[in-house]
Order: sequence, then C-alpha cells, then structure tokens
Amino acid sequence: MILLILRHILRFIVLITVQVIILNNIQLGTFINPFLYVLFLLSLPVQLPKGLLLLVAFLTGLTIDMFQNTPGMHASACVLLAFVRPTWLRIIAPRDGYETDVEPSIRKFGFPWYLAYAALLIFIHHLLLFFVEVFRFSEFFDTLLRILMSSALTLLLVVISHYLTMKPKSNM
Repeated sequence: MILLILRHILRFIVLITVQVIILNNIQLGTFINPFLYVLFLLSLPVQLPKGLLLLVAFLTGLTIDMFQNTPGMHASACVLLAFVRPTWLRIIAPRDGYETDVEPSIRKFGFPWYLAYAALLIFIHHLLLFFVEVFRFSEFFDTLLRILMSSALTLLLVVISHYLTMKPKSNM
C-alpha cells in the first residue's frame, strides 16, 4: 500500500515537473496546448473514493494554477474531470467489472478501451479549461478548434507516455 502511494506521489511530481518545465514552454502555435499532467488523474485507481478523487484533482489543478498564474482554471477543469470519471468508468466497465485497486491502463484493458476512457475525459477537461480561459462565445469556433487540437495532442502524449512506462509482459 505504501509503495502504491509513493508511486502515485512520484508520478505526480514527474508529470507536474514535465508540464511546468517543458510543455508550458513549448510553442506549437496558438491552437495547441498539451496538458500531460491529466495523466496523473487518469492513472488513479478505479475504486478511489469520490471525495478523495475530487480532493486530489483539486490539488493537482491548483498546483498547475500556481505555476501558470491561472487562478482556479486548471483546478475547476480537473475537478470536472474527476467528477465525470466514475460515471464514465461505470459506462465503459468491462463485463466482469473492475478489480480492487486496479489502475486504468492499456495493458490491463486494451487500447480501444483506454482510448475511449482517456479521450472523453481529456476532451471534457480541455472543454472547460479553454472556455473558462476565453470566457465568451464570440470565439466559439476558434476555441473549439483549440480544444480539439489540444485534446488530440494531449491524448497522443498520454498514450506515448503510457507505452514508454508500461512494463513488458512476463512469460510466466
């Protein structure tokens, strides 16, 4: 249990550091902003209590807000992601349900399941984040394009990160 908690703390530190030091300083045009830190929220155990999930999401978003000087924007988007996550996990649950303390992963549930899981949650996160940032509907289509492109790049980075950190299957 202690190792599991330490692994999540290390994942949090690494993803926040990569986001703040590398991804926030990369200019990919005005329409593309990847937010790899959402991988931390996507990787939390399926059976995590809702209250704890919401608290962790809020603290994750607040941490990014402190580094980006965006008061509450990332915190609100992360809390929305955490609020929707249990319902979405129930909707896409495997026939046998989830095991205790299982983390959503490509290796455990397969690529199509993980793609459906991550894509919707990333899109919801980006939808709120970018519309709160713009805070008007006069730029609706520009903002929607930004949401779609940023979500696609974030999803690509999440999947690549997942494959880079995935342990190889043992033959035993």
